[in-house]
Order: sequence, then structure tokens, then C-alpha cells
Amino acid sequence: MQDFIYSDELCFRNIKINVPVNYEQINDGLLMIYAREVVHKSNIDKNLPWLVYLQGGPGFAAPRPETNSGWLKTALKYYRVLLLDQRGTGASSAISSQTLAAKSPQLQAEYLTHFRADNIVRDAEQLRQHLGIDQWALLGQSFGGFCALHYLSFYPQSLSRVFMTGGIPSITATADEVYQATYKRVADKNKAFFKRFAGAQQQCNAIADHLLNNAVYLPNGQLFTVEQFQTWGITLGGEGGDLAMYYALEDAFVMVEGQQQLSYTFLNAMLNQQSYQTNPIYAILHEAIYCQQQASEWSAERVRHQYPQYHYQTGNDLRFTGEMVYPWMFDQMTCLQPLREAAHLLAHKKDWPLLYCAQQLANNTVPVAAAVYVEDMYVEYRYSCETLALLGNAKSWQTNQYEHNGLRVDGEHILEQLIVLADSL
Repeated sequence: MQDFIYSDELCFRNIKINVPVNYEQINDGLLMIYAREVVHKSNIDKNLPWLVYLQGGPGFAAPRPETNSGWLKTALKYYRVLLLDQRGTGASSAISSQTLAAKSPQLQAEYLTHFRADNIVRDAEQLRQHLGIDQWALLGQSFGGFCALHYLSFYPQSLSRVFMTGGIPSITATADEVYQATYKRVADKNKAFFKRFAGAQQQCNAIADHLLNNAVYLPNGQLFTVEQFQTWGITLGGEGGDLAMYYALEDAFVMVEGQQQLSYTFLNAMLNQQSYQTNPIYAILHEAIYCQQQASEWSAERVRHQYPQYHYQTGNDLRFTGEMVYPWMFDQMTCLQPLREAAHLLAHKKDWPLLYCAQQLANNTVPVAAAVYVEDMYVEYRYSCETLALLGNAKSWQTNQYEHNGLRVDGEHILEQLIVLADSL
């Protein structure tokens, strides 16, 4: 490990280790796993306990903090924090269409099977042992909470306590059941959005009709379609997302020599919201995070047919979709096209291993404190409650004060609440 880097109130240190791609076949190659230790300057010489932050996603790197603020400010009062870039993200042997280009679709698919929560947790265990730490705490946001639940299922002896925010999944629901619930949540968010902002429905319909009647290209040269426009609805699940969408709609069109066109500003915003392009794990493994000994078979696409309001036709009102992945993305989105065949192979994979152990979770003794958002668009509240009812030694703070991104919006307060909750266990 290198020496600490000092920045204002914070001290940083880089940690890198090599781990197997496949823990069942350790000769199949290695990955480099990167994590950043963060400690407050005033605590640099103190023997504080450790807390690992597990990022949401899947497929996104840990945050790169610039200031002592938000949830990190609270965490650094009590812990040394480890910001883990989960395998395939950030500085941890990152995955992209570029890095996978030399592999056949079959090898791409096989390689990508090793990037779910089970192996993310195994990597964390390797880091813990490398650092000589007996136990540490976890903070799992969204998908990071899924990883934390796997950790509790298989390595509880390594944990001192667990905090989860917007990230308690069902341990038994299929992908179909998950999407049947979340499509209904997305419908509620659509209804609220179009009720709140006068003129938004008319503008969205006009954009959709324009896309149906004209060839419109994003700044990367990709043909922009109604289906892609609808995925913008993922923004509705976060605090302030609806207002940001409304503002973006205001200048969606410009007049060019008497003809109405979609503005470059708007099209660039649409490209920037397609995080699937830069973080392909998010697309290619999104349904797989729900799979245990069954295939997803493109669940979100199949379940969508049960909700005809999401299929836009001229004369109808456009409805946005949410955090769903569809097979057409691998046909239309430039950076996903090279992974198309691998994505189909993974969608049909049936032998995904189990992610959770119900008996171990029921017998859990590690203090668990969870923030559960009643109106969460991404993680179904009902399923979170069912899992909490099973989970031993756990308490939850259930609130409609925050959306799914509550930790980013008011993390300092939320984590303080969860620490107090865990102290009471």
C-alpha cells in the first residue's frame, strides 16, 4: 500500500490486490481489485473499526470523495472507510465493450458470470484478510444492500454490523415477480410526474411522435428511438429527478429554418443518461442479480407486455419506463452492440447459484439497521418488509421522506439514524 494522500480534512490510501476471476477454478486468471481507504485527519493515528461501502448498481465504481460531507462525514466520525470498486468497475479490472472485444460471445458470457454479488463479497473477504482485519461493518446502498445480504448469508463471522439503505431484496422472488411489482411503481411515478408538471405530457408526446417520424441521432451517432426516450424514466426514482426532467423538456425543441428539431442540448442529455453505455455490467447483469437457479429469459421485456401503457403509439400518452433492461438495447445502443450475443446467452442461463441462505439470515446475530423507503421505485417495499420479517437481529427505519437516492441527498442524517438504530440491538 502507498502512503496516505492528504486533502483538506481527508486522508486517502490506495489498496490493490489480485483475486481469481473464478474462485471455483483459481487457474482461470486474475483480476485486480482496487479500494480506497479514507480516514479523517484527526483520526489518522487512531485504531478505529472499519466500514466498507458497497456501491449500488450493479456495475458502478465507488464514489470519489472530494470533501468531508454527506454520509461519509458521519461514517468518518466512527470508522476508517473502505470504498470498494466492485470487480469490473472503476479501477478494478474494469469491464467494457473495449476490454471484452477480444473474447468470443461464449467466452464473454462465461467471464461475466463471475461478476455478481457472490464474487463481489468474496473479493471483499480477500481484502479483509489482506488487511488483517477480524471484522468490519458494511454500508450497502441499493445493489450494495443485495451484496450485504449475501455477506450476511455466507460470511456473518466477518461482520460487526450492517447498514443498508434502499437495498433489501426479496430472497425468493423471481425476476418476473420483481418486475411485476416495479412496473406498478413506475406507473405511479409517471402519474405523479404528469400531474405535477403542466404541459409535460404534451411535450413528451410531441418528442415521441417526432422520433417516430424522423431519423434523429444522438451525439455519438446512435439512432435515437422512442424506446430509448422512455428509459429516461429511471430518473423519476430519485429525489429531484422529476424536476430535472421537466427543466430538460423546456428546451427539447429548436427551430431550424422554420423546421422543428430536437436540440443538441436535449439530445446530449439523453445520451448522458444512458449509463448502460459506459457501465455495461449494469445492462448485461441487471436481471441476473435476481436469478437463483433459473433464467431471466429477458424478464422485463416479457412482463412489459402485461402493461400496454408502456407501448407508445401516436394518439396515446407516452409513459416512461424505469430501471429495466431490454434486449433491444443491445441492438440499438452503440457500446452494448458488441455484447449482444453474450447478453442473450446470459439471459438464458439457468444454473445461477443461490445468493441467499434463509436459515442463516433467520439465525443472524449481526446487528442490522436498514433504511427502507416506502415509495422506492427500484426496490419493492413489500419485498423488503418480507425479508426484514425473516432477518434476525434487524431493525428498520421505514419512511416516505426520501426516495431511493436518500443516502446521496441526506446521507449524513440517514447514517446517523441507522447507527443509533444498530446501537439499540
